[in-house]
Amino acid sequence: MADTPIRTVPSPGLWRRARSLPLVPIGVLLTVFIIPAFFAEWIAPHDPYVPNLKARLQPPVFFGGTWEFAMGTDRLGRDILSRILHGAWYVLAVSMIGIAVGVVVGTTLGLVAGYVRGWFDGLVMRLVDISLALPAMLLALALAAALGASFLSVVIVVGFALWAYFARQVRAEVLLLRKSDFVARSLVAGSSHARILFRHILPNVTNTIVVLATLQVGIAIMLDASLSFLGIGIPRPTPTWGLLVSDGRDFIATDWWISFFPGLAILLTVLSANMLGDWLRDRLDPRQRQI
Repeated sequence: MADTPIRTVPSPGLWRRARSLPLVPIGVLLTVFIIPAFFAEWIAPHDPYVPNLKARLQPPVFFGGTWEFAMGTDRLGRDILSRILHGAWYVLAVSMIGIAVGVVVGTTLGLVAGYVRGWFDGLVMRLVDISLALPAMLLALALAAALGASFLSVVIVVGFALWAYFARQVRAEVLLLRKSDFVARSLVAGSSHARILFRHILPNVTNTIVVLATLQVGIAIMLDASLSFLGIGIPRPTPTWGLLVSDGRDFIATDWWISFFPGLAILLTVLSANMLGDWLRDRLDPRQRQI
């Protein structure tokens, strides 16, 4: 009897990990958000600021328009696709810098409050309670109205609206870590409290900070878009996505594409960022992993 050939089977673990990669949200973020933000100057077919009254209110290509203006034009004849591509940079900058401000402020306060406890912990947590009790949009509106419409004010608003989430989560992690054996050994070895906080405790909460920051991208984008829609975000003529949606609200019944495509970009980006954040949480948090 002839020998039966041996068939090799791919490792199920490798295939399972490949299937579990968030290819769809990563692909959407790269296509709609990240690549346009950095390469809009080269891939945008038209200047997003220059009006063209001869081409005003052109419909998208699949609804009677032309490939020259694939997503149509607005009331001034500006290309919708080009304005969305250029607007991605401002959305990315506001969300990333605003989240960075929230991470730095919230993480620092959460670390110190959870480690030293006492009156400082009580003060920080009362501020966190007040910040979380107020609706984020109401707080953002109040701050934006007080600071005025500018790029810097939107960044401050986003950071101020998000810092409490980081402070609360980091404090909760520090309360558990401060009782660990490695902290006690560091104290016996003569390490300063600052060294223990930033050399030993901070690396142990980094995964939590990364996951939480990813999950806050959607909130930051929505805050920026809402402020721009209401006219108190980044001022004109900057083509932010919220401003693009606002430009088409008076034409929604007839020239729907002016608001539809920027709104679709916001929807896809926020949804993809949330999906990526959920995946990171499952991968970086051992308690979420399934054996």
